[in-house]
Amino acid sequence: MIHEVDEGLRRLLGECALEASGIEVVFDAPTRDWAARRSAPTVCVFLYDIREDATRRGAGDREVYDADGHVVARRAPARWFTLTYLVTAWANRPQDEHRLLSQVLACLVATETLPARLLTGSLAELGLTVGLDTAEAGLDAPTAADVWSALGGELKASLGVRVRAPLAGISTAVAPPVTEGLVARSAARDSGGDATPGRRLRYPGTTDPGPYGFAGPRERQPVPARRRRRGDHRDDSRGDDQGDRRP
Repeated sequence: MIHEVDEGLRRLLGECALEASGIEVVFDAPTRDWAARRSAPTVCVFLYDIREDATRRGAGDREVYDADGHVVARRAPARWFTLTYLVTAWANRPQDEHRLLSQVLACLVATETLPARLLTGSLAELGLTVGLDTAEAGLDAPTAADVWSALGGELKASLGVRVRAPLAGISTAVAPPVTEGLVARSAARDSGGDATPGRRLRYPGTTDPGPYGFAGPRERQPVPARRRRRGDHRDDSRGDDQGDRRP
């Protein structure tokens, strides 16, 4: 899922005319050594924090269907994670870096969710919304100063970008649908000691006769009316007799 979010961000920034301008989009850690080797205008999108959003954790598996509408698997619910990026612009002059960073900011701020056309892999398959927050205050993640200190570099103007993306749950394959009739065998044995062959019950729509033939579906017989018990008859007779013996 992480590499699919990276690809979505790369495609989004590519639509902002960065690639057309010859500006490279990379996901490297902007360390001091990396900065010394850089030779062209670059936008660095560095992932430095990953946390799960436990408030969005669901329960219950969902069914996965094939093209014919049959259930082929059951998938656990997706789990949501927040990916935090440090976005920086690199050029020969600070003015060029600020102009480039402004272009990136305008592109990211105008996008609240990654468009479906930019999603690949499991993100595209799930069809869920991938949220995007840019330069938002109160990000629950290490500050930019802490990140630069850990990287061993000098503090630089940067954008904090937070992506909320789902991680697909584990899929468990299910048994294929039943296509043959039920075979019923009795416990009786013939004189030779062999078991009596069973009879295969045919489901509607099946055409395979099977090795033992088919038992046709039985028609439901009407349930006979419940007979009156003798005790009830005697009671009724007794009541009638008593009713006739009036003074």
